Amino acid sequence: MSDQKTKAGMDRRSFLQSTAALGAGLAMVPNVLTRAAGGGDDINIALLGAGAQGQVLMNAILKIPNIRFKAVCDIWEAYNQRRVSRLLKRYGHENNTYVDYKEMLDKEKDNIDAVVIATPDFWHAEHAIACMEAGLHVYCEKEMSNDLAKAKQMVEAQKKTGKLLQIGHQRRSNPRYIHCYDKLINQADILGRVTTVNGQWNRGAREPLGYPTKAVIPADVLGKYGFESMEQFRNWRWYKKLGGGPIVDLGSHQIDIYSWFLGATPRSVIASGGTDYYDSNTHEWYDTVMAIYEFETKKGVVRAFYQVLTTNSSQGYFETFMGDQGTLQISESAARGAVYREQAAPEWDKWVKLGFINEPKKEEEKAEAGAVLDVRETLAPPAYEIPVSMEGMPYHQPHLANFFNAVRGKEELNCPAEVGYETAVMVLKVNEAVEAQRRLEFGESEFHV
Repeated sequence: MSDQKTKAGMDRRSFLQSTAALGAGLAMVPNVLTRAAGGGDDINIALLGAGAQGQVLMNAILKIPNIRFKAVCDIWEAYNQRRVSRLLKRYGHENNTYVDYKEMLDKEKDNIDAVVIATPDFWHAEHAIACMEAGLHVYCEKEMSNDLAKAKQMVEAQKKTGKLLQIGHQRRSNPRYIHCYDKLINQADILGRVTTVNGQWNRGAREPLGYPTKAVIPADVLGKYGFESMEQFRNWRWYKKLGGGPIVDLGSHQIDIYSWFLGATPRSVIASGGTDYYDSNTHEWYDTVMAIYEFETKKGVVRAFYQVLTTNSSQGYFETFMGDQGTLQISESAARGAVYREQAAPEWDKWVKLGFINEPKKEEEKAEAGAVLDVRETLAPPAYEIPVSMEGMPYHQPHLANFFNAVRGKEELNCPAEVGYETAVMVLKVNEAVEAQRRLEFGESEFHV
């Protein structure tokens, strides 16, 4: 998809660069464009799921021109729903509120063009399918579902209805990732033959999420929507029937990048994990997982390691692609990202001149004073900077902008249902591999619907 052009004649990278500059200018005034919206390019939307992730998406959308919130649906009426609805009204978005998504669709489907879904994973399939069958385009947070059969139903519904379904793997629209994929990996082939990938998301230990005692959801409402208690509602990601655990919550974003940058799906995975730290009664999913994938690429085998920790935050999150000519380390975090040339590789002056990478900083080229290398060591290579940044934009903004422009017919989706499904297959298999305690093979047919 990297070389596809928009119908308006602007390529994807140019569009993202222009929205990056626009987003930076609006960072302190998120309501400027939303208050001014009113042209024929407007898109009316509903927010289905107004919890923490729904609010992250809402804040990013408020920086995108000509998007109008018309409805908010969330079962936590006394807290999430009212809070988000009031905030949107302050920004000039008059909206109706709902607890039941079916009521929202019945009353709003003729007034809206699309729905942004940020409900728990086990609801994604039912919500997305119902919205598409109601004639609406859908932006659905990842994972598509915690159940692969339901994820497949989402793909089938998208094909049947013809509606757009964007899955929220937002790195697919991140201009830094697109630059690395298009320029460094595909055009410059700057890494040479990639042989190894490492990645991680380390997060520190946390107490379970609480809730205001004056804003408890009634027991009958909780039960109707699949929750046994407020504790389970607030911490649904840890329960096997509701979410997929940290490998899905966190690892899904990065394992998706493995497949994208390598241009292949894996042939096998082996994994180790367990609930080693938390109480297994409240944390049914593994709090620590380490997985190794094998990919068969056009250039040969790539072994890819991934770990997710929820007990220690050391070094945060990143992905590292290592080849015989160089190394790319990248992260959604703006503070991390560089390319390193192997000593035996040809010089990179050409790519510096073309603007693919920036020259290393001088201080990084200086050897540490007094350092003595062992004969078995290799001098650490200088870091070439990636010359693209998000410039203060929320991480989700480019991906949402891509979705809305696809609704307008000006772009193609960066993460359509078929791509999101491939990632769901890769990620959900890790939990299976932990349970099986053996290497699991992927059949090629598993990735297709």
